[in-house]
Amino acid sequence: MASPQEQKQALRTAALARRDALDPVYRVEASLRIAELGAALPVSAGDVVAGYWPMRSEVDVRPLMFGLRERHARLCLPVVLGETTIAFRELLRGVPLIETGFGTIGPGAEAVVLDPTVLLVPLAAFDRRGHRIGYGAGHYDRVIARLRESGVASRLVGIAFDCQQVEAVPDEPHDIIIPDILTETGLHTVMSSP
Repeated sequence: MASPQEQKQALRTAALARRDALDPVYRVEASLRIAELGAALPVSAGDVVAGYWPMRSEVDVRPLMFGLRERHARLCLPVVLGETTIAFRELLRGVPLIETGFGTIGPGAEAVVLDPTVLLVPLAAFDRRGHRIGYGAGHYDRVIARLRESGVASRLVGIAFDCQQVEAVPDEPHDIIIPDILTETGLHTVMSSP
């Protein structure tokens, strides 16, 4: 029998292939729909929303982020520091963005580092229980654990297209449940584990 890591890799590969196969126009329309549906997120003035700069065929959360900025949220983007650490640098209008690794861009080292109160988490695959598969490096698992250890209770919202849903992600002890998943068909609150 395959190990949980091997099972996750197979699920990741299949889900990303489905995402990559989506028509580019559909991805744009679905990303805009996700931005509209994201208006239901309970975000208020002063909240710090960490999004991400989309890479490859990911959901483009920039329209969602800009809508949240209109509600006076502060925005930030993740920057990978070294091999394992993510910092969230404030995203302000007019500030130049630099390459930050992994095909993404973000604010430079002079930007203020923030702790997000809302964390938009990109998903490679997910199930209805809120178990997720990322890209395999564990960056988000570590940053969520670090935020929790420092007392920051970030609201976690997974972001994906519906086609990335799988029947079940293999459970592992270190799993962090994502309680809300936002796709082009709505904001889905996950079912509890039995």
